[in-house]
Amino acid sequence: MADSRKFPVMLIVALIVVGLILAGGVSYFIATKVITTKSDAKGREPGTFVKLGDAKEGLVINIGGVNSGRYLKISMILELKPDKKEQVSGGKTATPEEIRAQDAVIQLLRMQKVEDFEPGKQERLKEAIKAEVNRVLGDERVYEVYITNFVLQ
Repeated sequence: MADSRKFPVMLIVALIVVGLILAGGVSYFIATKVITTKSDAKGREPGTFVKLGDAKEGLVINIGGVNSGRYLKISMILELKPDKKEQVSGGKTATPEEIRAQDAVIQLLRMQKVEDFEPGKQERLKEAIKAEVNRVLGDERVYEVYITNFVLQ
């Protein structure tokens, strides 16, 4: 009678031990493969952030033609691939890279129609800015475009 009770207890203990081992193995797999794959999905080094325009105002642009009377006030930050050759802007003067990027963005925004600034088209606008700055700077330098302020009048 003692052997019949001992068998189910030993079976339950064995199942618990096997379950813990499986749970540990699954947790290890998730921690090493799945999470690191998601965090390295972009597979890039951290970028440098460049704010375009005036530090307080951003960019103020006349859009829709000279006589339209429509203005766009936009603040944006570009995340650029770090370039060892370019110097970092430490003062009030912008680097040549920042000046070229700002010129490209201003030219692109001035060519847009008022309808292109609708909220539903913001992602398209960001992609167009990214493509234009990459064309000017070369070497796919722009990782992301972040619009931090957007006022259309």
